[in-house]
Amino acid sequence: MTHPSTTILYVADPLASARWWGERLALQPVEASPGFAMFVLPGGLQIGLWKAPDVQPAAGAPGGSELTITLGTHAEVDALHARWAAQGLRVLQPPTDMDFGHTCTVADPDGHRLRAFAPHAA
Repeated sequence: MTHPSTTILYVADPLASARWWGERLALQPVEASPGFAMFVLPGGLQIGLWKAPDVQPAAGAPGGSELTITLGTHAEVDALHARWAAQGLRVLQPPTDMDFGHTCTVADPDGHRLRAFAPHAA
């Protein structure tokens, strides 16, 4: 069976997006050029940032994807939201209780969403 290993986000400016994502992930890209940047997360997942007009076959406009970080507690979600807000990130959703858990969401410069959540205690 094959397993997905890479998520590609279509972006307007891969180098600017790499700076934004690098700060959120606390990582440096393993590859960075004006057309493409790549991060490898500790678990092996790769996140690529591909310049939208260069994507073949052609794709729609940048934005519209979501990456999720799972945390252990509601307090961790609240603390991460406070850190993101202090960094001036565009908050789409402040800490909120939803069916699946306690969550908050910010957007990168292209409108991709970065969500943090902690499942409700059983």
